[in-house]
Amino acid sequence: MEIEFPLEFLVSGTPVSAQTARAESREAWKAKVKAASANVIPSPHFASDQRMAVTLYYLPEKPMVGDIDNIIKPVLDALSRHLYLDDRQVERVVVQKFEPGSGYQFKKPTATLARALTHRPVLYVRISNDPFEELI
Repeated sequence: MEIEFPLEFLVSGTPVSAQTARAESREAWKAKVKAASANVIPSPHFASDQRMAVTLYYLPEKPMVGDIDNIIKPVLDALSRHLYLDDRQVERVVVQKFEPGSGYQFKKPTATLARALTHRPVLYVRISNDPFEELI
């Protein structure tokens, strides 16, 4: 079956950095990301060959220790050959952290994003087959 985009899902916990020295931690995180995505796609399904956009919002329990850019690669790798054929298809990545007390209020959060706002630490993931969405 074909995957219908856009899709959203949540991954509970603290993302593992691409630079972690513990390969088993990185692989466990990637498995967790893939498993979380399986809840929102048909089974069986075909990985898409379309152009992709990925949005990652990390909502930690306390101020983040590492760099936000280090959480991107493990997530993209986890979804490769699962949601899309290869992460080279990803043309746009939006990543942002929302630490406690940041004061930002989403105007119209989706139901999935609204759940993320009440379950920290969590990574909100949105995958779209429109790499130009929301661009002005």
